[in-house]
Amino acid sequence: MKKLRVLLFCLCFGVIPGISEAQNFTEDTVTINKFIEGNLVVPSSSKNVPLIILIQGSGPTNRNGNSPAGMGNNSDFAKEIAHQLAENGIASFRFDKRSLKMQELGLKSISFDDFITDAKSILNYFKAENKFSRYIVAGHSQGSLIGMVAAKNKADAFISLAGLGESVDHILVKQLSRQVPSARDDLKTAFKEIKENGSTENYPALFGSFFTKDSQDFLASWIKYNPSEEIAKLDIPVLIIDGTRDLQVEEDQAKMLDSAALNSDLVLVKDMNHIFKEIKEEEKDQNAASYNLPEKPLHPEIIWVLTDFIKNLENN
Repeated sequence: MKKLRVLLFCLCFGVIPGISEAQNFTEDTVTINKFIEGNLVVPSSSKNVPLIILIQGSGPTNRNGNSPAGMGNNSDFAKEIAHQLAENGIASFRFDKRSLKMQELGLKSISFDDFITDAKSILNYFKAENKFSRYIVAGHSQGSLIGMVAAKNKADAFISLAGLGESVDHILVKQLSRQVPSARDDLKTAFKEIKENGSTENYPALFGSFFTKDSQDFLASWIKYNPSEEIAKLDIPVLIIDGTRDLQVEEDQAKMLDSAALNSDLVLVKDMNHIFKEIKEEEKDQNAASYNLPEKPLHPEIIWVLTDFIKNLENN
């Protein structure tokens, strides 16, 4: 299939079509099962609209895209995306990750496959209701891989938001060895053993707190999925988005996904960071601080990019 690549640097859209100051949507809490609760946002004036399922990134992340106090993110970006999509005639469901309520649920451990199961359960729930015209899965960061696995044979389209192109062991070796370059080879050995055997005792002592048994168990369940291999299994339209100010996921990861996908659009949004906020050149030292500024608006182009992709699905 022909692959369209789009490099978006600075579209001159002053206003996103369809957005108004009045709230033109309804928002309700929906419980799928004991593991999954979230918010369903539906445009008020539209019938048979598309539904986008928003899957959050790593950590104990809530439906709005936020982490518990002190864990680095309180930006409400997922809530803002959901509301602005609704103003453009697109419904959404966003939910708390299972890891957010381990204690409440009495869970001793969680695997990566549990996250995939949850995403599939959500898709099955809404498809069984048959109230929407299309079912699109959108995963942010870690949620990108969760979403692409869950979307296979179930969704009408998939959107990767700042998702990785390599398996997480390669990324972690890069990240951890930046702290201790001399540990690079030992880290590669440790992750290789986790991938092959499910655990390792051969890790650098400096990173002992990272290689706990629970961490290794979770990593073993995550490492077995290669994003570039998983996205190649999708025979549905795919949109791959990353920002040029993303501190956590480099642009080459998005390009890897685009190269592997059968039918993808690649969009690199100028001056957008990992949580979809605009960080201009003169603001780049404020990039990390923006993670705790819910009042800072979304990048002005992200809703346009999402809306354009989803509306085109409706027209085909």
